[in-house]
Amino acid sequence: MMKTVQMTIDEDLLAQIDTLVEELGTNRSAFMRDALESALKQRQVNMLEQQHRAGYERHPLTPDEFDIWQEEQIVS
Repeated sequence: MMKTVQMTIDEDLLAQIDTLVEELGTNRSAFMRDALESALKQRQVNMLEQQHRAGYERHPLTPDEFDIWQEEQIVS
């Protein structure tokens, strides 16, 4: 289900979007939807990376933590 929304956007940014939309052979609405979905996905990735980083800050690696995998490496 789609809903129509009204938004305010800078004229210069809109001109850039219109140029790109024409190059891509799409329309403003589709471009905006894709851009917003991409921004939401990127925010989720950033949040997961932040959680990952915080986990390692709380529980840092030990010097020998990955030694068990040394013998699993393929040397060419």
